[in-house]
Amino acid sequence: MLKNVNILGYPTSASGLLGDIDTAWELVKSGGKGKYIACSNPHSLVVAQSDPYFNQSLEYADILLPDGIGIVLAAKILGIDLKERVAGSDFYMGLSEKADKNGGLNYFFLGSTEEVLEKITTRLSKEFPHINVCGILSPPFKSEFSEEDNLKMVEQINNAKPDVLWVGMTAPKQEKWIYQNKDKLNVPLMGAIGAVFDFYAGTVQRSPEWAIKMGLEWLPRLLREPRRLFRRNFISSPLFLLMVFKARFRKAG
Repeated sequence: MLKNVNILGYPTSASGLLGDIDTAWELVKSGGKGKYIACSNPHSLVVAQSDPYFNQSLEYADILLPDGIGIVLAAKILGIDLKERVAGSDFYMGLSEKADKNGGLNYFFLGSTEEVLEKITTRLSKEFPHINVCGILSPPFKSEFSEEDNLKMVEQINNAKPDVLWVGMTAPKQEKWIYQNKDKLNVPLMGAIGAVFDFYAGTVQRSPEWAIKMGLEWLPRLLREPRRLFRRNFISSPLFLLMVFKARFRKAG
């Protein structure tokens, strides 16, 4: 059973990695459709304040992972019981391990480039031989998809009949796309996991284990890509802390 806590108005999972994997597995096996996973981090919550559609896509996620040490820190400041950060990468690997041990699943990967998708497929077939990649699709690189683009993507995904659709288009585009199209997709579970595509393909290195364990996964990434991640770390993070302290003072009052 998924246990949620309220972090700044967002029902965030406090079930931990294993609990989130079990919940996702049940959603896949339930026979339903249109359930989805999103990741919560300080940057995404700040962006969502000025993007109502993105805000809804996070608020109504069936599993909102606390993917960011800042979310765990916010919970501590607010006196909320959230002990474990659940990174999108760890969730993806954990669900894949469970699927491979329990007869496999059909995966579809939507996003990134053909090169990255091919690398993902190759690695997956070696690590998790019981998981079948039933489809891959690198969508057009544009800020917004046309109605025709969306229809083509939905049709190709539905024809492949995946159990899980992984979407990697970066936030907030990926979450908004899932939220917009979830009712048209005959897919039990969808996951917006962005950078995990590049991490798993090996085209971008995830931060070292010591940084992850110390809650500093963001630091090596910032040093590697300072221009791209400047806004996330030096604008969004302080704004997020301001949001948290405002909520703390309201709670105290």
